[in-house]
Amino acid sequence: MNNLTEAEAANELMRLAKAIAKHDRLYHAEDDPEISDQEYDALVRRNAELEALFPHLIREDSPSKKVGHEIAASPLGKVTHEVRMMSLDNAFNREEVEEWAARIRRFLSLDECEPVAITAEDKIDGLSCSLRYENGKLVRAATRGDGQVGEDVTPNVAHIADIPQELPEGVPEVFEVRGEVYMSKADFTALNAAQEEAGGKLFANPRNAAAGSLRQKDASVTAKRPLKFWAYGWGAASEVPCESQHDMMRMIERCGFPVSPFLTVSDSVDAMIAHYEEIGRRRPDLDYEIDGVVYKVDRLDYQRRLGFVAKAPRWALAHKFPAERAETTLEAIDIQVGRTGKLTPVGRLAPVLVGGVTVTNVTLHNRDEIERLGVRPGDRVVIQRAGDVIPQVVDNLTREAQRDPFAFPDKCPECGSEAVAEEGEVDVRCTGGLICPAQRTQRLEHFVSRKALDIDGFGSKTIAQFFALGWLESPADIYRLKDRRDEVLALEGWQDKSVDNLLAAVENKRRPDAARLLFGLGIRHVGEVTARDLMKNVHELSAIRSIAERARAGDEDAAAELTSIDGIGPSVVEALGDFFHEPHNVAVWKDLLGQIDPPRYEVETRDSPVAGKTVVFTGKLETMSRDEAKAQAERLGAKASGSVSAKTDLLVAGPGAGSKLKKAQELGIETIDEAGWAKIVAEAG
Repeated sequence: MNNLTEAEAANELMRLAKAIAKHDRLYHAEDDPEISDQEYDALVRRNAELEALFPHLIREDSPSKKVGHEIAASPLGKVTHEVRMMSLDNAFNREEVEEWAARIRRFLSLDECEPVAITAEDKIDGLSCSLRYENGKLVRAATRGDGQVGEDVTPNVAHIADIPQELPEGVPEVFEVRGEVYMSKADFTALNAAQEEAGGKLFANPRNAAAGSLRQKDASVTAKRPLKFWAYGWGAASEVPCESQHDMMRMIERCGFPVSPFLTVSDSVDAMIAHYEEIGRRRPDLDYEIDGVVYKVDRLDYQRRLGFVAKAPRWALAHKFPAERAETTLEAIDIQVGRTGKLTPVGRLAPVLVGGVTVTNVTLHNRDEIERLGVRPGDRVVIQRAGDVIPQVVDNLTREAQRDPFAFPDKCPECGSEAVAEEGEVDVRCTGGLICPAQRTQRLEHFVSRKALDIDGFGSKTIAQFFALGWLESPADIYRLKDRRDEVLALEGWQDKSVDNLLAAVENKRRPDAARLLFGLGIRHVGEVTARDLMKNVHELSAIRSIAERARAGDEDAAAELTSIDGIGPSVVEALGDFFHEPHNVAVWKDLLGQIDPPRYEVETRDSPVAGKTVVFTGKLETMSRDEAKAQAERLGAKASGSVSAKTDLLVAGPGAGSKLKKAQELGIETIDEAGWAKIVAEAG
């Protein structure tokens, strides 16, 4: 890092600010994180390291200045916190805890022999919430939001038994209790089971389930969710009747609020670390998720003197747990077949607790990963689970034991078709296509999924049930379910309303978005962006088959028409041709088009400074994929091209830009960086 130039540091700080802002939005505002807590913490640490080395490059939008995420377009009302809800700085090892404790002493000018009491408690993984009481009555509850403005969830918290509606006599006239709304592991498991049974959304983890349940516009939905609360502090208060953090927390506990059962006071780093390690040992047995331990200076007069930095108090620190590992036995290796025919090896483990979760399965990814690890049934393995990441094998402890290597199958275990890996690929795939039952059910799940047709009410159990009954063999059968209303109603668990809702959702997709439908068919190499690129140029869904068949038959004009589309290469053309070459797929296609009437595909564009211009993206884009950038350009009325020529109007160059940047400079073409492009997009609305 010390070898970075200022320009390189500035570019990386820009990329980190955008990436962290994106993940803050996903975590705090949408309850749908893409990365684990450990991966997020690594981004924040990198940003802090760079800012320490280059303090004059700290940005106005620096993550170090922000808490949570701004509340926008929420169905709930907004609440401005009288006292800002701060975040916490993190430590990841003993040395960082010792340095924090030393900074406290230096700031307060304390001698080494003078004790500093520190409270310690486990850091529950929930949704921060502030509860404002006036004259003993609860008047408002709000989420943290961006620390300054949160969402009003007052009607919702009325259904949380841990939150009293009135406080006993003797509390301050105005008193805000702050804590975490959470869901126990057992309740989370039961909720997801009920959601899956009903074909509803599955939550990734207890924190997401708690956040999604609390932030409901309809409080009656919250009332049905098993939410809990515990307090960790306070905000606005007309008076603070105690002189220490610990005594204040015990007062809050006497008011009827649960607090951490591990809350204690230590007077040395050794004692703090011992408590941290004890909580870590007991973590797997807790019925709630925690991700670390929080330390706070106990004396409130010290807290007031220490004050705050940009977004966190100097007097508090979160000591995070590392990714958890455990040793167990690999009892078997099973092969699962996905919707694209990919054969994925899954390790079946002797049950073991990792990160508070009992793990029995682990992905082995592909044939090459099995060979790399040298794993076979019977091996002792080390597995790791970091945050919400799927458990993975990180070491094979019995690699040298004399056993035959695992033989990866060359036949599909579901249909017996040949299983092969295409040239240059590591994944082995079943060649059975839609005759393979595993692919058929999973392709049906994909067809109705959120990013494809987005038909509400179709969970995996419903599709499996209807498939087993012979009602769903292909996508077109979904539209014929209207003729089976009485049969569906006769099934256990179905009521008039649920059946009618399902059928109405299906009928609502009789005129589907053509690109979503094309993506929903699960054609090899045709993802969301590729499907949109195809439809933006072909426009009519019915024309896709014709041009694909002509290209496969050797029609050079048809092949050229497809490959001239930016982002469409020979592999996509080949995949389309192969799909329509299979008679069964053609039958499915014809049957489906007989049930639907997709409108002509057109892309709405907005007026912008780049409307009508040709834009080229080059180099590494840090805050978005190349496909996302091209989609943005098209929405702004521009053409996204893959090559620089005299017709190019604008080049957007990320780090590592090479020959395209040089050519653009030679031609005198306007060139901007990714931040400049983001500004154009933002100003266009």
